[in-house]
Amino acid sequence: MDKKLFLAQPRGFCAGVHRAIATVERALKLFGTPVYVRHEIVHNTHVVETLRQKGAIFIEELDEVPDGGTLIFSAHGVSKAIENEANARGFRIFDATCPLVTKVHMEVSVMRQENREIIVIGHGGHPEVEGTMGQADTGMYLVENIEDVHKMTINNPGRLAYVSQTTLSVDDTKDIIAALKARFPAVKEPQKADICYATTNRQDAVKELAGLATLVIVVGSPSSSNSNRLKEVAERRGVAAYMVDSAAEIDAAWLQGHTTVGVTAGASAPEVLVQEVVEKLWHHGFTIIEEMDGITENLSFPLPRGLVRR
Repeated sequence: MDKKLFLAQPRGFCAGVHRAIATVERALKLFGTPVYVRHEIVHNTHVVETLRQKGAIFIEELDEVPDGGTLIFSAHGVSKAIENEANARGFRIFDATCPLVTKVHMEVSVMRQENREIIVIGHGGHPEVEGTMGQADTGMYLVENIEDVHKMTINNPGRLAYVSQTTLSVDDTKDIIAALKARFPAVKEPQKADICYATTNRQDAVKELAGLATLVIVVGSPSSSNSNRLKEVAERRGVAAYMVDSAAEIDAAWLQGHTTVGVTAGASAPEVLVQEVVEKLWHHGFTIIEEMDGITENLSFPLPRGLVRR
């Protein structure tokens, strides 16, 4: 029986990831090695290792950066405390925070100026959430699920607002927001949804993929929030799903009994890894390959000031 492989569209790199990687590469070209990056520039093992080989040094504490060093903030963003400390230390700083994350930070700033307390919908411990929570010293609350909504205590429910991590499950977030509005009818919402276009597009593509394939393979690293959400989206559609960092992680046993397989990739996973997965599946008999129709993403973001090509 012929075995068929469907490729999701869109998949892989988003505009924010392209910009973050280009920021590191451009800084290395202009200022030489080493360039220090606070946290992984994006959550992908292959990308981080490739940049490390080019001379990037990934750090978690600013004490690891020498005086006069070049420092880049990752795509996930940082707290005000980290930003202020870095500026005080006199580093040469380039901010690779995704502009769509920066939008959320700006929302927090405006809402706090309006004397509102802010609920951040997101996953505790994720660097994007830590950065967003750190945009204000007080009045910030983290909500991870509907249960958190029911048990939280708010000082002034009449002056409340919410923002969201950009890489969440679209469906889960809708349910949490509905619970928030039910409990706090006066809660103010962002003018535009915080979950980014790339997250939404990739999740929509996986929903379509799950209608065609009985097994979905997501290319992405374990630390990637948006990649994990893609796997969950497939599973909730009743489809077997696995996430792999590379083609080497594919277990032949997963493929037994399946004649249709779908492949997608998180927003921080490079296309070269997808093609390696396709090649491995081809060797397992999935020789009919169909690229799905889907949204073509043309968005791009300029490099940080000081790195623009001269």
